[in-house]
Amino acid sequence: MANLPEQKSSRARRLTAALAALSSVSALSLAALVAEPVAMHTTTGTGSTVRAATNAVQPPSAAEPGDFADIVARVKPAVISVRVELDGAQQQASSDEDDGTPDPDAGQGVMMGEGSGFFISADGYAVTNNHVVDHAKTLEVMTSDGRSYDATVVGTDPKTDLALIKVDGRDLPHVRFADRRPRVGNWVIAIGNPYGLGGTVTAGIVSAEGRDIGAGPYDDFIQIDAPINRGNSGGPAFDVNGDVIGVNTAIFSPSGGSVGIGFDIPADTAKAVIAELKDKGHVTRGWLGIKEQQVTADIAEGLGLKEAKGALVDEADPAGPAGRAGIRSGDLIIALDGATINDPRELAQRVGAMAPGTSVTVSILRNGAPKDLSFSLATMPEESPAPVETASDASAAPTSEQGFGLLLAPATKVAGSGGKGMVVVAINPKGAAAQHGLEAGDVILDVGGKAVSSARDFRRDLASLRKEGRAAALLRIQSGDTTRFVALPLGHA
Repeated sequence: MANLPEQKSSRARRLTAALAALSSVSALSLAALVAEPVAMHTTTGTGSTVRAATNAVQPPSAAEPGDFADIVARVKPAVISVRVELDGAQQQASSDEDDGTPDPDAGQGVMMGEGSGFFISADGYAVTNNHVVDHAKTLEVMTSDGRSYDATVVGTDPKTDLALIKVDGRDLPHVRFADRRPRVGNWVIAIGNPYGLGGTVTAGIVSAEGRDIGAGPYDDFIQIDAPINRGNSGGPAFDVNGDVIGVNTAIFSPSGGSVGIGFDIPADTAKAVIAELKDKGHVTRGWLGIKEQQVTADIAEGLGLKEAKGALVDEADPAGPAGRAGIRSGDLIIALDGATINDPRELAQRVGAMAPGTSVTVSILRNGAPKDLSFSLATMPEESPAPVETASDASAAPTSEQGFGLLLAPATKVAGSGGKGMVVVAINPKGAAAQHGLEAGDVILDVGGKAVSSARDFRRDLASLRKEGRAAALLRIQSGDTTRFVALPLGHA
């Protein structure tokens, strides 16, 4: 093969340089080209009644994708580019946490961001991501034929990273959400505004479903391999019928560009959220009033369980519905309304999908005994950060628990610890406790369900668990303003 000339045209050099600058983002990237922290995000959706822009075409055969041109020609007019001017607070955050590259068309000192979206009604309602419009000072959308509209935010849902925006318009082309989730292996077409290149079309397949990317309690992403990049956030992913199967939201990338791992908010989630945003401007969710954690194999061993399933209650707000009904720390939630709960994410999704005031029956295991509790869900409160207290150095000689690699002191002897439990004042980084997530400053509140306030209590409870034949000790730990459970293998002590 002949070698290409070493000298490039000036236009090619400019394009190469521009794309290289744009591709400098972190390994876990939002698909939006916005001046904000780069991270994974999540969302849920709407129930608005929408119609396809034109009659559906017959899908290609499953074995042969054929030509996507007819589908693209039909749905592309409904896809929009979303352009925002960020307010001062977000500009500062962007300059601190992102590459801070201003839009070349923007005035000096003005930070712009770009994303994607799509119309779902003829009168101008459109879907995008919350992270695209968050902290927007002004909002403008552009259609594929070059028309520009000023837009307003109708409502946002940060927990699912969805937003509903509105322009003044009539007879606008629009698309509808699919009625069912796609299957792994189905064809998918993504259209959006990557790197400001509006109207970009890519295609691939559904790679996986039910993905949890750590963005929040409602993670349930569709994974696709149709290339999406920064600027695609909020745009649609279509099936071969031209229906929206998901909202492009996040990518995984070690380079900043697409490596074929993108994540979409499912259409059914988006429909439910968008319907509520259109109706009320915000989303209300059912609330149990508990904090829970995953049951690991070690924790299951500590609880005497055969399977690592369920949601282990770390804390129950005494003023919350679950706490008032009698649920308490250490209870294991195994079912909701008779349906098995496999993990905390499943519990959060099912409760979050219920309206406040809904009556539920929660099945728990307490000290190995089953129990059913019935009560009504409350409304999830607005999140507000709680003050964090951390333990300081001990004012009395601590006790060494060498088998676990711990140095403990009674909380009553440690300033700022709240006076309950045993404070970890030092830890061996190679010891069993450190390997299982304990850190200096953590407070051990109880061992095997029994409160501890001295080294004698700690050792007594461990001995009792060994006598019962337990392979692990379940410790309830306070770290700052949160609590969690940690299972330490008793063979190490």
